[in-house]
Amino acid sequence: MTTKVYDVIIVGAGSVGCPAAFFLAQAGIRPLVIDQFASPGQGSNKAAIGGIRATHSDTSKIRICLKSIEIFSTWQELYGDDLEWYQGGYSFVAYREREEQVLKDLLRVQQSYGLNIRWLDREELLEVIPALNPHGLIGGTYSPGDGSASPLRAAHAFYRRAVERGAEFHFNERVTGIITRGHRVVGVRTDKGGYATGTVINAAGPWARGVAQMAGLDVPVVPDSHEAGITEPVARFLEPMVVDTRPAQGSKNYYFYQHKPGPVVFCITPEPPIVGTDRRETSAFLPMIARRMVDLMPRLANIRVRRTWRGLYPMTPDGFPIVGRARELEGYIHAVGMCGQGFMLGPGLATCLVKIVQGSLTPEDEEVLAGLTPYRDFGGEEKLK
Repeated sequence: MTTKVYDVIIVGAGSVGCPAAFFLAQAGIRPLVIDQFASPGQGSNKAAIGGIRATHSDTSKIRICLKSIEIFSTWQELYGDDLEWYQGGYSFVAYREREEQVLKDLLRVQQSYGLNIRWLDREELLEVIPALNPHGLIGGTYSPGDGSASPLRAAHAFYRRAVERGAEFHFNERVTGIITRGHRVVGVRTDKGGYATGTVINAAGPWARGVAQMAGLDVPVVPDSHEAGITEPVARFLEPMVVDTRPAQGSKNYYFYQHKPGPVVFCITPEPPIVGTDRRETSAFLPMIARRMVDLMPRLANIRVRRTWRGLYPMTPDGFPIVGRARELEGYIHAVGMCGQGFMLGPGLATCLVKIVQGSLTPEDEEVLAGLTPYRDFGGEEKLK
């Protein structure tokens, strides 16, 4: 039997793998995407809450997410799929001088990178978000260009349009080995067979470290779990995603927004982190976040919660993704460690991955990817995880 040959094999059909397959296929590069689950976006993608922001503290993530916003906001016009894109913006609120100072310090950096973001004092912020609790409110940052979309709709749209352009997807199939000859990739082995290729992209999310180890490599990607929930749909009353960075017992911060069809979607960052791959929701999450959300926005008190869930964040030591070619193994590309932001980074990052595969990175692309190199010092820290 002849072994099938592909230009690129992508491990993982999620927030990075699906858009990468689409943009590769659109560029005339034939990819195979292999995923252990039954359909696209069934790993961590379906646990994402849908926020898409360029409001970061680092130029690499800002530039990548600006490209993602461009892709999400024009997708329906260009390709016809409704991703439930809604450009409501983001707001990081401040009720203490500590948060005010941190946000204002970051604001100068963000504006120097060209972000459309500004500080709003108390009364200005209440005009944008009237439902905020006014007591003790100092103000907050507001970035109107940010937004949200449906992770499942997006994953399916990227998948569907990639297939139309010649990409191939194998579901319910598990990668068991990266085949090498000398110091170069020559193929991929799975529990259902083997495939030849000169290029492998690791986009396996929380399972990325295991895939890297199959190639004799390693990446410092360790998953931890975060819980989220969604309410019944209600009439629109909230435009931006609201982020409260005040720590409290059991949580580092929390954030929520009103999705385009009407429900409020919310999530919390646990403190300390819950390391591991346990995706079972807990009884502690909803009481913890409900108290904080209702205190911040009292009108949420009577909205009914429909369900909660738990997803995995593939974390790196500094909170930044790991993207780029492996020096040790020709043909192997890292696209891992999205730290819970794969949905917002994925489309923009996919356009970079195409250029990496083609060997056509511009100096600007090289500058963007320099901060995400697998060979960096991991001693830094993302300020707006």
